[in-house]
Amino acid sequence: MMIFKKAIPRRAFLRGLGATIALPLLEGMVPAFATERDVAAKAPTRLSFVYVPNGIIMDKWTPKTEGAAFEFTPILEPLASFRDRLLVLSGLAHNAANLQPGESGGPHARGGAAFLTGIHLKRTEGAGLHGGISVDQIVAKELGQHTQLASLELALDSTEFVGVCDGDYSCAYTNTISWRTPTTPMPMENNPRGVFERLFGDSDSTDPASRLTRIQEDRSILDWVSEDSARYLRKLGPSDRSKLTEYLDAIRDVERRIKLAEEQASRELPTLERPPGIPATFAEHAKLMFDLQLLAYQGDLTRVITFMMGREITTRSYREIGIPDPHHPLTHHSGDAGMIAKVVQINTYHAKTFASFLERLRATPDGDGSLLDHLMIVYGGAISDANIHRHDDLPILLVGGGGGRIKGGRHLAYPKDTPMTNLYLTLLDMLGMPLENLGDSSGKLELLAV
Repeated sequence: MMIFKKAIPRRAFLRGLGATIALPLLEGMVPAFATERDVAAKAPTRLSFVYVPNGIIMDKWTPKTEGAAFEFTPILEPLASFRDRLLVLSGLAHNAANLQPGESGGPHARGGAAFLTGIHLKRTEGAGLHGGISVDQIVAKELGQHTQLASLELALDSTEFVGVCDGDYSCAYTNTISWRTPTTPMPMENNPRGVFERLFGDSDSTDPASRLTRIQEDRSILDWVSEDSARYLRKLGPSDRSKLTEYLDAIRDVERRIKLAEEQASRELPTLERPPGIPATFAEHAKLMFDLQLLAYQGDLTRVITFMMGREITTRSYREIGIPDPHHPLTHHSGDAGMIAKVVQINTYHAKTFASFLERLRATPDGDGSLLDHLMIVYGGAISDANIHRHDDLPILLVGGGGGRIKGGRHLAYPKDTPMTNLYLTLLDMLGMPLENLGDSSGKLELLAV
């Protein structure tokens, strides 16, 4: 008997001068006698957290009805086309973020630090930081055994703030939501070029001189790996050849836009406050960072990503949508209708930006479905009503198919003050990493299962 179907190793790489690029899952990587179920099994389940800061106007976020018949609210409307892959979760709380006797101030720091940990942080201006191990790092420790990078921690705002940022709380508590250990906050990378070099280059260095050297090179990374890519292309069938070509084109396009963004940034904002590689607008910056996340998942370079669309207390303005006012002060609206309307506009803009990423995920094949089918994305923040700094009834979505483990299209309302960490225990179960407790957890959200 003759067998013509050959299997290429899943962890195959294109290697070039200082570059290593993992291939996406191709049909040619599946063994000759593999069934459709085997192919599906080759697509791993991935976990992502997308954080939005400074609270939400909750009456424009929360659906009025529960269950499958809920209607999308103004802020959630941009996500309507993903109804079957989306759960709205109400009633979840970060009780660990609330003030304890003898404390004052720091609601944003306490919320951000508790978002993925469920731990009440230690109040400090710098020395003796203490939070908790975040759920993304718990997952990364396990899934990272199968990928080049255990996890990615990304942001849009600068995270180089030092000193005190919220009351008597260190800026370290608002610069990140990811913690490797209770005393080790994970740094967030907000420069697209630094992310690209970490994913596809020899070094994870973000030194500006290194970036400048890369910019001045005449050849792109894909030119360096062209010989290897041609070798793989010759072995592939028409479907795989098209898929690999599309993937390589996407990498080249991201590299091209990163270089363009650096050139635009240097022309329009020739100041030290804007590090090279960061686009001038929120929209392009967010798109680049989301595109890099898609490539990281598509190449199976990592299976865990934490992304802060904004840090707590961010004063970013959104002039591209007609809002020159800084974000954080707007959220302390004291009932002013004009200010509330602007916050709703910002909240909706964030949702619209996120929806564009979901569309790319849904359009990207992965195993027997799409990347969106094999992802679990927690979208939301650690504050609901920012005007009074509430940490209960949080704005939380769970998006993605979870590898067939999640039934979307529902608004699930849980009892008041249900710990947010209960959701994480459930997700850990779905990933085959059961834990009895996490932070302030009290159980699991069994209703998530199909």
